[in-house]
Amino acid sequence: MNHLALIEKTQTLIAAGDIVGAESALVELADTEGDAALMVVLEMLPPKDILAVIREYDHSKASVVNLLVSPEQFARAVVIEKLYKDFTRTHLRGMVNAVIFRDDADPLEFLTAIGDLEGGSEALADYFSEKWSRVEAFARTGSFDAMEEHGEMLSQAALLASAYVKPILEQDEVADQDWMQLAWILRYECPDLFIEMMMVLRAKVSAHDAAFGEEEDEEEDDGKVETGDTDRGKATPTARESDEESAI
Repeated sequence: MNHLALIEKTQTLIAAGDIVGAESALVELADTEGDAALMVVLEMLPPKDILAVIREYDHSKASVVNLLVSPEQFARAVVIEKLYKDFTRTHLRGMVNAVIFRDDADPLEFLTAIGDLEGGSEALADYFSEKWSRVEAFARTGSFDAMEEHGEMLSQAALLASAYVKPILEQDEVADQDWMQLAWILRYECPDLFIEMMMVLRAKVSAHDAAFGEEEDEEEDDGKVETGDTDRGKATPTARESDEESAI
């Protein structure tokens, strides 16, 4: 199949919401023409279309797209994942874990590619948002112990000063191919990106807490909740913008 025709077919399927069909078309290309052909097509696909496929990762089966996506392609997809407005971050964590910790991958290559892009540290902060207190404890003490969650936060200067301290935990002790291992790699192998991510994560948590406090004050004032607020916090797909590609 002509590569341009396949790209058009893939984008049409994605726009129609048939992500499984789009992935199957890409897998068929790899089966018939080899992995190199698929890598060429992935390089030609817009980041949003790659994102549409890899964010729907199914842990019950291997995905050839996840196995072949490059660090640069993956980074471009990760930084726009927030447009889906998935406030649970389930898809983000799933696809990051699936790709960064795949058998042949060097996590540092992917993290460096993400950190090099505008919005990269924000994407990583979103990844850790559900575990922010544990990650904050890890930044302060080098341990993920939940008992350490309520200590005083380190300043940015203190974080910088502790960037190259010897690990308390070895990576093998937290090799869960999930958020703990990723936090360990960031802190001890990408310390500058880890600190940048921590500052963004703290800002997000502060903004969330402030907004939540304002909502509570409003409810206490009049005892009413506007109906327009009833869906606040739910994950809803982003509206397509005129200049966006076909994935979202």
